[in-house]
Amino acid sequence: MARPQTIQIFLPAGDPRGMRVAEITTRIVRVIEVPRIQLGEFVKMPEAQQVGVYFLMGESSEAGLPRAYIGQSGNVGTRLVQHNQSKDFWNRAFVVISLTNSMTQTHALFLEWFAISEATKAGRYTLENGNTGARPDTPAPLEADCHEIHETAATLLATMGQPIFEPLTNTSASSTEKELFYCKGPDANGSGEYTNEGFVVLKGSRCRIEIVASIQGTSHARYREQLISEGIMKLEDGVYVFNRDHLFSSPSMAAMAVMGRSANGWVEWKTMDGRTLDAVKRQVVESTE
Repeated sequence: MARPQTIQIFLPAGDPRGMRVAEITTRIVRVIEVPRIQLGEFVKMPEAQQVGVYFLMGESSEAGLPRAYIGQSGNVGTRLVQHNQSKDFWNRAFVVISLTNSMTQTHALFLEWFAISEATKAGRYTLENGNTGARPDTPAPLEADCHEIHETAATLLATMGQPIFEPLTNTSASSTEKELFYCKGPDANGSGEYTNEGFVVLKGSRCRIEIVASIQGTSHARYREQLISEGIMKLEDGVYVFNRDHLFSSPSMAAMAVMGRSANGWVEWKTMDGRTLDAVKRQVVESTE
C-alpha cells in the first residue's frame, strides 16, 4: 500500500546530472547513481568496497524499451570496473548498498534473483540478463530482510527516474474498475489503458499483419517492424499478437501498431459502449475549464 515517505537526495559534487545518493530517511538502504564517466570517482568511495546489488541502465531500443542489466557482487566497485570493459550499452549504474554494511552475499544473491524476476514481470525494460535462473536457497529471516531492501530500492530507483519494477498498468484495480479501451478493424482487435505515461496496449491484443501502402517505408512501418523483431508482437494464427503489455507515447502510435495504418488514436480507441478516448479523457477536461 502506498504511503507518504521522505526521500533525501545528496549531490556530492553539486551537479544534479552527476553522481547522486538517495535514501529514505527512516531506512538503512542507500542507492548511488553513478554516471559511467564518473566510475573512477565512485570506486574510490568506501561504498564501492561493499556487498551490493547494481543496475546498469542504457539507452532505449528502437521500440522504446530501455535496456538494463541486474547483478550483484561482494565488491560492487570492482565488478563495475569489469563491466566498464565488457559491456557497451550502459551509461549509468545504480548501486544498492546497506548504510550499516550489513548486506551479505546471501542477501545479494536473493536480491539479484528477485530483482530480475520482478523486472521481467513489469516488462518496462529489456533485460540483458537472459533468464532469472534458479531461486537461491535463502533462510526465512534473510529473505524477509531482502523483501524490505527490495521495496526501498524500488522506491528510490523510481524516484531517480528508473521505475524498473513498476507495472505499466494499474494492477491493484479489479477488472471491473479498469477503464479499458478497444481498437477494432480487419484482423485487428486491440485492448488497452490510457495512463499518465501514455497508452498501454495489453498483452493478447491482436494486430493486422499487412500494413497499408501509404505507410510502407515510413517511420511508422519501421517502428512496427521493430516491435516484431524485439518479440513484442509475435505471429500467431495469421495475426500478430502482443506478447506483453507495451507502453506507447501516444494513443495514435498504439492504434497504428494494431491497425497497420495511420490512425487517430483519440477516436480509434473506444470504450465497450462506444465512447471515444477523446470524449472520455480530453473533452471532459475542456468542459471543466
